Amino acid sequence: MFQTKVEIPSSKLKIDYENSIMTLGSCFAENIGKKMQEVYFKTDFNPFGVLYNPVSIKNSIDLLLGNKKFTSADIFEYKGLWQSFSHSSAFSDTSAEGCLDRINDRFEKSSALIRQTDVLMLTFGTAWVYEEKESGYVVSNCHKLPADRFNRRRLEVGEIVDAYNCLVCSLMNTNPELQIILSVSPIRHLKDGATENSVSKSTLLLAVSELQEQFENIHYFPAYEIMMDELRDYRFYASDMFHPSDVAVEYIWQRFSETYFDQTTLKMKKEFEQLVADLSHRPLFPESDEFQKFQINLLKRQMDLKTRYPFLNSRI
Repeated sequence: MFQTKVEIPSSKLKIDYENSIMTLGSCFAENIGKKMQEVYFKTDFNPFGVLYNPVSIKNSIDLLLGNKKFTSADIFEYKGLWQSFSHSSAFSDTSAEGCLDRINDRFEKSSALIRQTDVLMLTFGTAWVYEEKESGYVVSNCHKLPADRFNRRRLEVGEIVDAYNCLVCSLMNTNPELQIILSVSPIRHLKDGATENSVSKSTLLLAVSELQEQFENIHYFPAYEIMMDELRDYRFYASDMFHPSDVAVEYIWQRFSETYFDQTTLKMKKEFEQLVADLSHRPLFPESDEFQKFQINLLKRQMDLKTRYPFLNSRI
């Protein structure tokens, strides 16, 4: 076997289908969130869009806990689009009303959920941040505004740890049973430069290590290490040569499942994966007797699964 396998210690944290899960952070947080939703876990992911740095993730959670209502004072217009420094371009719109509707509709659902969620997964992508010069605010997205409007700097380890000491205390006051999974995104930020990316990732890893030592409810999943040490071959990368390929995402998802799901949950997940695959099946001859029988059997399986697992009625 031409591979160095990353050994993941057995985790005391176990996630099942009764749990509510929220993921925030980089593209990897979105990948895991989508994987969980696909197999019917109660999951919410990236209510602000993709977030890259720990401060923006922390600021976003503070907003959710504060139950903020976004108004016209929180958005700006640039080159015909209304946008928010707290959100990705997925929330941008040609009208202020459209932008605010997108933001607030998504925000209200997630603000309610974070108070009830059992597991919060946060994925840090980079320690590099952009601060708006006028306000000193660390933006989640620059939205292609002129570079001279921002100060670019790298967060210090202590700065991240201090920020998350405050955040974890706020979260625990709101939700004392909350469990937190931290990970460092396996996606390299090569636009910062190869050396700068390595220093950035090291900063994030050191911060996570310190936070783990301080809080019993913080767990670490080594997504970055799996990508760097197990999946070194370029066949595990997408065409841009730095995002993980679908095969790599699927492999890391399976390692995540093995780490945090017990045998009962893994068995249920396998059943749901097969159901999802069959529901997605597109036949060459939809009018054929064979496909009609397949659909009847599929409907029976759906009804059987809903009977055995009543929660599916609200998630399928």
